[in-house]
Amino acid sequence: MQQKINPRKLLNSKWTSLTPDFKERHFMVVNAELNAKGKPVFCQIEAILTHKLFKIDWQQLKDNSQWRVGWH
Repeated sequence: MQQKINPRKLLNSKWTSLTPDFKERHFMVVNAELNAKGKPVFCQIEAILTHKLFKIDWQQLKDNSQWRVGWH
């Protein structure tokens, strides 16, 4: 099952990883890479605990077996 995400509200959104690595569970979208039509292609997320940055396909956030909206 996939979560619905409004691409325009992607920037600064908060996410919880359901499969955390290295205690990095909470993330915030800090940058979104847009295509020529203004639609997101990739986003950059920052781990709140370690401040590490990761570039992911923004569609991955729709997978509710991996991600939840907000910090839980």
